[in-house]
Amino acid sequence: MALLYIAAGLAHWIYPKIYRGIMPGWVPWKKATVLLSGVLEVLLGILLFFPAWAPYALYGIMAMLLAFLPVHGYMLRHADRFPKIPYALLWVRIPLQGVLMAWAWAYL
Repeated sequence: MALLYIAAGLAHWIYPKIYRGIMPGWVPWKKATVLLSGVLEVLLGILLFFPAWAPYALYGIMAMLLAFLPVHGYMLRHADRFPKIPYALLWVRIPLQGVLMAWAWAYL
């Protein structure tokens, strides 16, 4: 799990344009938001390696996944803006957030 979030966070820095492109218009400071969310994912992933900090990281991961749901909903509602992403995948991403939250919860 830790490596998943570290890799996902690094992807925010490696491919920031992709992440900025999927953010709803109401999100301010898209560039900073993408970079900071990448920092958060990497930090939470690293904290999972430290038993004393892991529960906090797991709650942080669940909160982060919940906070990302509006982006997935936005992409689903505006699927025409993301023609390279299969429509079925846009649907799958929403319950996947729940699966990832349950996975984090299982470690508490």
